[in-house]
Amino acid sequence: MKVIFLHHSSFLVELEHTILLFDYFAGERVGGFHFTGVLPLMDIEKDLYVFASHKHQDHFDMDNLKLAEQYPKVHFVFSKDCKMSRNFLIKHGYEDRILDKITYVAPEKKYELGSLKIRTLASTDAGVAFCVDAEAIRIYHAGDLNWWHWEGVGDLVNGRMARDFKREMRRIENEHFHLAFVPLDPRQEKDAFKGFGYFMQNVDADHVFPMHMWQDYSLIRAYKKRTDNGYFLSRIVDITKENEVFVFPAGTK
Repeated sequence: MKVIFLHHSSFLVELEHTILLFDYFAGERVGGFHFTGVLPLMDIEKDLYVFASHKHQDHFDMDNLKLAEQYPKVHFVFSKDCKMSRNFLIKHGYEDRILDKITYVAPEKKYELGSLKIRTLASTDAGVAFCVDAEAIRIYHAGDLNWWHWEGVGDLVNGRMARDFKREMRRIENEHFHLAFVPLDPRQEKDAFKGFGYFMQNVDADHVFPMHMWQDYSLIRAYKKRTDNGYFLSRIVDITKENEVFVFPAGTK
């Protein structure tokens, strides 16, 4: 099992027969940032699933549909807020047949797509989070589902955010994931650890990848200094750069 951290919240997971690509966007899409994640050449014989948790420009890129030109076994799993009409797609140069390769998903629903089982959670920002079963591997990708806490927005807003986040976490607190991709956003400053820490303490996952770090990986080290529990720390993956590759034995810790 191979995992590539491309950039920001974008990861590629390669299994024996399946490739899953989460929240990929071209590096110049977000103003003020130059992301360098590069899609590798992927095995054309494998089923390729391309996920987008929501339509924010740091999670969704319509140009990903062009992967269908190179990978005939591709399918797109987009949150419903990414939905594009037939006329819109044709206007942008896509043929009708691309519609058959897109599945739009809603929050708190279950889907079966090929050999995949997909369950969605409701985001605390936009779109969905994904729980995916593929080849006996269970994957969680949060999208923007996080315990967002912002100075200046008031206790009412922050309180609702905390309740909504914890409600969604309760839906998965008794489940086990082999891989989890969870926000750790430096823009939250002193509150950056709230959502990540809650996930670590309440959800069982073998390998937890911090994400949504806006190219600031120092928060990983800062978070890990908060505890000396060896098992707890061993679950957190140290990301140091874009296009970083991690290899794990399939189905094992």
